[in-house]
Amino acid sequence: MADYQTIRAGVSGARAAEIDQGLRAHMNKVYATMSGGMLITAAAAWAIANLAVTSDPTGATAALREGQYLTGLGEVLYTTPLRWVVMFAPLAFILFGWGALMRRGSASVVSLGFFAFAAVMGVSMSSIFLVFTSVSIVQTFLVTAIAFAALSLYGYTTKRDLSGMGTFLIMGVVGLIIAMVINIFLQSPAMMFAISAIGVLIFAGLTAFYTQEIKSTYVAHAAHGDQEWLDKAAIDGALSLYIAFLNMFQFLLMFMGQQE
Repeated sequence: MADYQTIRAGVSGARAAEIDQGLRAHMNKVYATMSGGMLITAAAAWAIANLAVTSDPTGATAALREGQYLTGLGEVLYTTPLRWVVMFAPLAFILFGWGALMRRGSASVVSLGFFAFAAVMGVSMSSIFLVFTSVSIVQTFLVTAIAFAALSLYGYTTKRDLSGMGTFLIMGVVGLIIAMVINIFLQSPAMMFAISAIGVLIFAGLTAFYTQEIKSTYVAHAAHGDQEWLDKAAIDGALSLYIAFLNMFQFLLMFMGQQE
C-alpha cells in the first residue's frame, strides 16, 4: 500500500497542497456516493416492506402474525424459492459482476451499477421490517452511523499501515459467509450469535481498512491525471464502505433489534 506521507514528502509544497485538496474532494465524493446508495437502499426496503404486508385481510394470501398479513408480493418474495434469489443476488453481483463493470464501464455506468445494486440490496433487506420494530431499526442505524464515523476517521488519520489487518479480515469474511450458509440449514441460535459478534468486529475493522485504502489509492494515482479512473475508484471505495456499513448494521441489529 502506498504510504500517504511518503508520497507527499517527494513533492513540492504547492503540489502537496494540490494533492490534499484533491484528496478531500475525492473523499467527499466517496461519502456522498455511499450516502446516496444508503438512501436508495432504505427507500427500497421500506417501500417493498409496505407493499408486502397489509393489515387488511381482504385479498391477503397468508397471515404473518396477528393483525398483519402477507400480500401476493410478500408471499412471492418471502415464502417461495424467489427468496433465495433475492437473498443472494447482491452477493452474486459483487463476486461476478462488479469487477467486470469496473474494468469495462465508464464512470457514469459504474455509478449507475452501484445505485442499481443499492436498490436490489434494499429489496433483499426489506424483510427486516417484518421482523424488527421500526424504532429498533432506527436506533441501530444511528449506533452504526456513529461507530462507522469513528472507525472511518481512524482509518483516515492513523499512520499505522492497516493492509495486513485488511487481508486477515477479508479472509474472515469468506469464513463468515460459509458459516452463514451452513447455519441456513442448521438454524442454530448459538451459531447465529457467534456469527453476529464476529461479523460486527470484522466489518468494524474493514471500515478503517477500506478508508485508509481509499485515501492511499487516490494519493498514489493522483499524479497520473486519469480523472475517469479516479472517478471509478471513488465509486468502488463508496461500495466498499457501503458494504461494511450495512453488514455492521445488520449484525448489530441481531443484538439490539427488538422483534415484532
